[in-house]
Amino acid sequence: MQWQTDWGLRGRMALTMFLLFGLYIVFIGLLSLYFTNFAAIVLVMALFMGAQFFFSDKLALYSMGAREVDPDEYPELHRMVDRLSQQADLPKPKVAVADSRTPNAFATGRSQKNAAVCVTTGLMRMLDDEELEGVVAHELAHVKNRDVMVMTIASFLSTIAFLIVRWGWLFAGGRDRGGQQQAPVFVAILASLVVWIVSFLLIRALSRYREFAADRGGASITGKPSALATALMKIDSGMEKVPEDDLRGQSEMNAFFIVPIRIGWIGRLFSTHPQTEKRIDRLRDMERELEGR
Repeated sequence: MQWQTDWGLRGRMALTMFLLFGLYIVFIGLLSLYFTNFAAIVLVMALFMGAQFFFSDKLALYSMGAREVDPDEYPELHRMVDRLSQQADLPKPKVAVADSRTPNAFATGRSQKNAAVCVTTGLMRMLDDEELEGVVAHELAHVKNRDVMVMTIASFLSTIAFLIVRWGWLFAGGRDRGGQQQAPVFVAILASLVVWIVSFLLIRALSRYREFAADRGGASITGKPSALATALMKIDSGMEKVPEDDLRGQSEMNAFFIVPIRIGWIGRLFSTHPQTEKRIDRLRDMERELEGR
């Protein structure tokens, strides 16, 4: 199979970022009317965003308790990543391992040259070599599609609105003659809530499509859609055997995992990923298409 540019994904990325940009222009305009120290808030947020963008790989690895490993420690894993990176026409990313019972993997980094691919020890114990290749190729497809960069930027914009909803009253300036907070401050916080909800839904819609795209891309890299389909099946069922405390502690990384951690019906409703069954069905279709050639 040959790698094909996913114009559907690129179009959705462009549309999502355009809508988020327009949403935040309105958002910033509203906040500038009601927050006296708004310039300082924007500066702090811009610095925070820059730090998150440039250090996203280190932050993600740290949050998972993962560490970068060298070829002497995990020679087979390094050879696999090296070979698949060449097949995907990508620079070899950093290779990291997280000591976790949760069977999962993710990619992070602001660009193709600053990427990292991480797998958990639970994943390596669960999958055979072909299945693990399928998972690593899926993560490399995310890197090639620049998903990590786009999702980091988009998620940060949503975080700004969430922080103002939660802590906006601390930064609100100006009081009326009675010494009470001005009513417009609450209007600004309400506007932040609306922005957060809309951006949350836009990001979820983009995130679900990018998983389908990464599945297709990963299968194109390995030429074995069935191996990734089997891996997804094992990972999804393997989640049920992991203690809930472990799952809850790692669920904040859901947007980057190959299979998300879903806790409760709300977690399923607002999942960052499409249903695993649908992903497997599409991979099976790709396998039948290959066999028919």
